[in-house]
Amino acid sequence: MESNTASLHIVCPACSAINRVPEGRLADAPHCARCKQPLFQGKPVALEAAAFERQLTRNDIPLIVDFWAEWCGPCHMMAPTFAEAAKRLEPRVRLAKVDTEAEPGIAGRYAIRSIPTLIAFRGGREIGRQSGALPLEALLGWSRQVLGIR
Repeated sequence: MESNTASLHIVCPACSAINRVPEGRLADAPHCARCKQPLFQGKPVALEAAAFERQLTRNDIPLIVDFWAEWCGPCHMMAPTFAEAAKRLEPRVRLAKVDTEAEPGIAGRYAIRSIPTLIAFRGGREIGRQSGALPLEALLGWSRQVLGIR
C-alpha cells in the first residue's frame, strides 16, 4: 500500500505533460505517463515561451532559471556548473535555461539586465535572484538558502 504522502504535479521536460508523482517517490526515477521519458534527467531543461510558462506555473517543485545568451562568455563558463547543480538538486528542484536572445519577451518580463542571471521561482512567483557566474558551491549554497532546502 502507498503511504499517505501528497502527490506533486511534475511537468515533463520532454513533452510538457503534467504528471502526478507521490512526493515520497520523487527519487525513484519516475517517468512521464505520456511520453515515457524520465521526469528528471540530471540536466537543465532548455525552455521556450510555452514550455517556460508550463514549467513555471504547473510544477509543484521550485524552478531555478538561468537566463543566458550564446554570445555571453560568463554564461558559457557557468554552463557546466549549472548542469552539475541540476544533477545535485534534482528531484527537489527543476533547473532550466532560457536564451534571452531567442526569448526576449521572457527576458523583458523579468527585467533581465545582465547575464547570466539566475531566478528562483516557487509557485510561479520569483523568490530570489542572483546575477553573475557562480562557482558550484556558491550556486548550491544560494539555491539551498533561497529555497530553504538541504
